[in-house]
Amino acid sequence: MINKIIAAADRTAAPRGAKVLIVGPTGVGKTKLLRKLLLASTLFVDIEAGDLSVQDVIVDTLRPRTWPECRDLAVALVGPNPNVPPENVYSAAHYAAVKDQFGDPARLSKYRTYFIDSITAVGRLCFQWSSQQPEAFSERSGKRDLRGAYGLHAREALAWLTHIQQARDVNVVFLGVLETVLDDFNHTEHRLQFEGTRTGRELPAVIDEVITYHWVDYGDGALARSFICTSPNRWNYPAKDRSGRLEQFEPPDLGKLLNKLTKPGTAASLQQPSSKSTSNMKG
Repeated sequence: MINKIIAAADRTAAPRGAKVLIVGPTGVGKTKLLRKLLLASTLFVDIEAGDLSVQDVIVDTLRPRTWPECRDLAVALVGPNPNVPPENVYSAAHYAAVKDQFGDPARLSKYRTYFIDSITAVGRLCFQWSSQQPEAFSERSGKRDLRGAYGLHAREALAWLTHIQQARDVNVVFLGVLETVLDDFNHTEHRLQFEGTRTGRELPAVIDEVITYHWVDYGDGALARSFICTSPNRWNYPAKDRSGRLEQFEPPDLGKLLNKLTKPGTAASLQQPSSKSTSNMKG
């Protein structure tokens, strides 16, 4: 059966959320960005267990602690993928099995933003699970096979991210740790801290916006926190703006940023009112 053509006017009027990865060094205040969202329509997915800076924030929260719980959460929030076989994760059967674990499915429709802290922690959970599966061990010797473990890890992580990407009318904000490494040629590289290399390389193709949150010196000698949204930039920080709406530097107000990325008046734009590039990401 061929899906009917979506009229241009209907397509442009349809609600569309932004999928944003914000990376920054430890201590810059990534989790505190939650405070700038409309909390009544935000779901805080606390995987990092590092919510001390927002413990006074009144916001609905989920705390998955294993990789299977992360997969269950993804299908409960987004719904089933009609393209996968019934016995697979993210299928209609998977959705039917877990949807009631997260309360009334209709209640989830109130959320306009999923705030996921952090994708670095998601990577750790995924790799821990992958390294314990049969594929992570040699059939001949029974010894651990790291290549098999990392291969499974990459497929699982990318499938999870791709599934969440299908939440078209909801903003999804992933936080991640920015690490700085110096190679053998004294070349400095800034990249997302994530287990494995394949997922880190392919993330920019899955996520709409990649933003570095860091301290910036604008020339007056004083450091100020800022979103760095496009590349190339002077530090080679990871950055990508698929929307074409962002300046290279944006104020670190997540609510205003999401408003700028999404059309005014759409469901995903219900954040607090306001008062082109490529990515150099590698995993």
